[in-house]
Amino acid sequence: METAGRDEQLSAPSYSQRTGWTGWVAFAGVMLIIGGCLNLFYGIVAAVNDEWVVFTNRADVYLDVSQWGWVHIILGTIVLLAGVGVFSGNVLARMVGVLVAAVSMLANFFFIPVYPLWALTVVTIDALVIWALIAHGHEMREP
Repeated sequence: METAGRDEQLSAPSYSQRTGWTGWVAFAGVMLIIGGCLNLFYGIVAAVNDEWVVFTNRADVYLDVSQWGWVHIILGTIVLLAGVGVFSGNVLARMVGVLVAAVSMLANFFFIPVYPLWALTVVTIDALVIWALIAHGHEMREP
C-alpha cells in the first residue's frame, strides 16, 4: 500500500518536470520570432515607402506611414529578441514576451487600416503567444 502511494507521487507532474505542454512554449517562442520578423519586414517597407494611399468606398486617403514604420522596426526587433529569450525558460523572458506581444497586438490593431491582412495575422499570433506563455511557460524551466 505504501509503495503505491510513492509511485503515484513520482508519476504526477510537478512544476519542476517537463510535460508535453512545453511544445506550446516553444510555439510561443517561434511565433514571437516570426511575429518580430513580420513587424520588422513591414516596418522597413513602411519606412522606405513612406507615401501610402488607402482606397475606401467613399474616398482616397493619403497617409505618411514612415513614423509607423520606425515604430514597427523597433517593436519587431524587441519581439524577435524576446522570442529568442523565451527558450531559456526564464521568468523575466516570459514576462517580456507577454509584454511585447501585448504591445505588438495593440500596435498592429492600430495598423489594421494600412495593412489589414498582415496586422490581423500578427494580432492572432500575439494572442496565442500570450496564452501559451501564461498558461504553460513555467514548464520550460530546467528541472
